Amino acid sequence: MNKQIIQTSDAPQAIGTYSQAVRIKGGETVYLSGQIGLDPVTMQMVEGFDAQTERVIQNMKAVAIASGGSLDDIVKLNVYLIDLTNFSKVNDIMAKYFSQPYPARAAIGVAALPRGALVEMEAVLVLPDKA
Repeated sequence: MNKQIIQTSDAPQAIGTYSQAVRIKGGETVYLSGQIGLDPVTMQMVEGFDAQTERVIQNMKAVAIASGGSLDDIVKLNVYLIDLTNFSKVNDIMAKYFSQPYPARAAIGVAALPRGALVEMEAVLVLPDKA
């Protein structure tokens, strides 16, 4: 297996032992690491649940573009929330960025996230054939 590491300055730099994304060479699958609401310029967390969710999606979009794809290529999305009562807000914000057919998705309640984040998302993309 050949792995291509995806790196972009348009999303926050990794704050641990992981890559922003990994693309499998010879295939069209890209695994995006979890994104939290860090501003990629300041590397500081944005304030509030809505702002963090918007920033998370913008960060994922930047990594998807650096991978050669877009948010439309996401086939599986995991959403981690420290408060599941925010689930409907996630749906409202996602509706601004995603259109049908929507990716498969899971929403998982967690006790805490890195840097005190309120939301984190990770995704799997399948890039279109370049025929």
